[in-house]
Amino acid sequence: MSRSLIRRLAGDESGVSAVEFALIAPVMLLFYAGMVDLCQGYMALKRTSHAASAVADLVSQSRTITKADINSIFEVGPAIMAPFASTSMEQRISSVTRVSANKYTLNWSRSWTPDGGAGTKMNKPLVIADAGIPADMFPADGDSIIVAEAYYKYSSPFQQFLPAAEFTRRAYLNPREATVITCSDC
Repeated sequence: MSRSLIRRLAGDESGVSAVEFALIAPVMLLFYAGMVDLCQGYMALKRTSHAASAVADLVSQSRTITKADINSIFEVGPAIMAPFASTSMEQRISSVTRVSANKYTLNWSRSWTPDGGAGTKMNKPLVIADAGIPADMFPADGDSIIVAEAYYKYSSPFQQFLPAAEFTRRAYLNPREATVITCSDC
């Protein structure tokens, strides 16, 4: 190779932009995909919270309720979660009454899974000790609250890189029309 050819090639900057783009593009695409996934996960988290609060709100408006009413109310959860798949969603609604300052009674508890199966997270009645009920939710002994829970397992579209996330959210509401909401066939 002649020296003039080497000098000419060394001074040629026509492909620098293409090389820079080739080096930066994969990093930028990974960054973009991570941000999209983070935003999708956050939206799933917020929708899980909204599903729990909407179910609690609907139940708290009743004086009495039945299994069929509760099952209809549970259909709100998947509607709120859309466009996310509701196949990994579970819900539970419970009524808890305060007997005394340190004693609570579970009046009734109902669970829901999209396929009607047992589920994995909320397939049992609410355990009051695990419910995290704020002490100031009960104005007096004999009053009750509605505890609505929603569980959702979010699966990333980029599962090779990012793990699945599990969200459990609770909503607590006092009944509006009665001291205790009764469920005749729960």
